[in-house]
Amino acid sequence: MKHLITLLLLFSIIGCAAQQSYKRTLKLMGSRFDITVVANDSIQANKYIDTAVAEISRIEKLISSWDDNSQTSKINRNAGIKPVKVDKELFDLIERAIGLSKLTDGAFDISYASMDRIWKFDGSMTKMPSKEEIIASVEKVGYQNIVLDKKNSTVFLKLKGIKIGFGAIGKGYAADKAKKLLISKGVSSGIINASGDMNTWGKQPNGNEWKVAITNPMDKNKVFALLPITNGAVVTSGNYEKYVNFNGKRYTHIIDPRTGYPSTGIISVTVFAPKAELADALATSVFVMGKEAGLDRINQLPKIECIIIDDKGNITKSKNIEIDKL
Repeated sequence: MKHLITLLLLFSIIGCAAQQSYKRTLKLMGSRFDITVVANDSIQANKYIDTAVAEISRIEKLISSWDDNSQTSKINRNAGIKPVKVDKELFDLIERAIGLSKLTDGAFDISYASMDRIWKFDGSMTKMPSKEEIIASVEKVGYQNIVLDKKNSTVFLKLKGIKIGFGAIGKGYAADKAKKLLISKGVSSGIINASGDMNTWGKQPNGNEWKVAITNPMDKNKVFALLPITNGAVVTSGNYEKYVNFNGKRYTHIIDPRTGYPSTGIISVTVFAPKAELADALATSVFVMGKEAGLDRINQLPKIECIIIDDKGNITKSKNIEIDKL
């Protein structure tokens, strides 16, 4: 779950010359999107924002597992039956997702959609699921069961009951695509904020860099750092609002797709990366992998940094991150 409140965007609306920032908030892909562009006037800005909205809506139709007419739904319906021919765009997205699964040792897995939803984080759970129930809940999960045929652009799920879903990277991917399209249309600067998946480019109209304020989820009224971001993405995953307590241990809503058990020990992960799709996947993966393993993996990746807040309120950051501490 992405928490918009953990990312406070600080920017000026005062333009130099004729340009200034224009922002629109709307609901897309079932989530809040804030689209900001720097433009000469409101007419030009609204045209740019309409272009971004159309692109995000197009991607939703392609990747939605809720839309029976989408190619993703067709893949899921034909699990264990036959391969499904898909557009190159969707094929490439699935191929990258499998690459991310390998990179994270399965902590990220688009076949997570096959999981039985045995954990409830709405206050209705009174006891832990049994070990047998937990094991059974992830029997159909496994990116190794996704078969890609690049030559024919087909996707085949080996077993009946396997499903893929893009909940962990879909909004980030849409933000990346909208940003790329706006840049191609000549938009010099802006922000696509997909419910906490934030993608920026260029600078504010006054020449300053866009800055993201990182808040501590254990004290949301306090900002502990400001981080400038000129052309990249930042994603915060938080699990401090959806969790259950059993036997003195807190279990949160981010589930390890390999084991069926919820993640423990971390309450917030912020990842900085060149693209929101990648930041999205890695933020979720660090939760699942845990602080030590997650940080070790991030430190091995070029141009990627992270800030982790554990359930004791301790703040840990990757080795190359540069932040303006407050």
